[in-house]
Amino acid sequence: MPAARIESLERLREEFQKLPGIGARSAERLAFYILREPRECAEALARAILDVKDNVKHCRTCYNLTEADPCAICSDTQRDGGELWVVEQPKDLMALESTGLIRGRYHVLLGHLAPLEGIEPGDLTIKPLVDRVKSAGVREVVLATNPTAEGDGTALYLESLLSDLGVKVTRPARGLAVGSQLEFATPGMLESAIRGRTPM
Repeated sequence: MPAARIESLERLREEFQKLPGIGARSAERLAFYILREPRECAEALARAILDVKDNVKHCRTCYNLTEADPCAICSDTQRDGGELWVVEQPKDLMALESTGLIRGRYHVLLGHLAPLEGIEPGDLTIKPLVDRVKSAGVREVVLATNPTAEGDGTALYLESLLSDLGVKVTRPARGLAVGSQLEFATPGMLESAIRGRTPM
């Protein structure tokens, strides 16, 4: 006779399995972990999830994730507003920021161009980027999109838009392997790419 289904435990397992990188076995382990932990731990996890959904938004200037708008980087008067680093996602910004080498500001595209997937320029924050370059005294735009086919295509598209605006357009040096992601690069690789950026 099959074991009786425990509905709430099964529902929790199913929710965990929806998370990226979590298979059926991992979801089951997480569900049983939550079951074993004191109620306070489960409540703290639930509160943290709801707080992220309630409090985290995109900065209206750079589109980074933030709880305060504008974000801390855009509000930092010590930053060089003439140097603008363009990245695909907030996690890429975090990877670059962790090097401590960048004193400029950022612009997050919230993706990359992928026509076959239906992601066109209007789906990204490209128009706000161009508006910033036109109006914010930007001298150099560093196209730090990921060194993938989509990232390179996005960088080429942006370079064609920005080339007539009188700004220097560069790309980080290929200390980053083709096909890699910024979030997985080591600090040494990122430092090499940042210091060795080259004109487009």
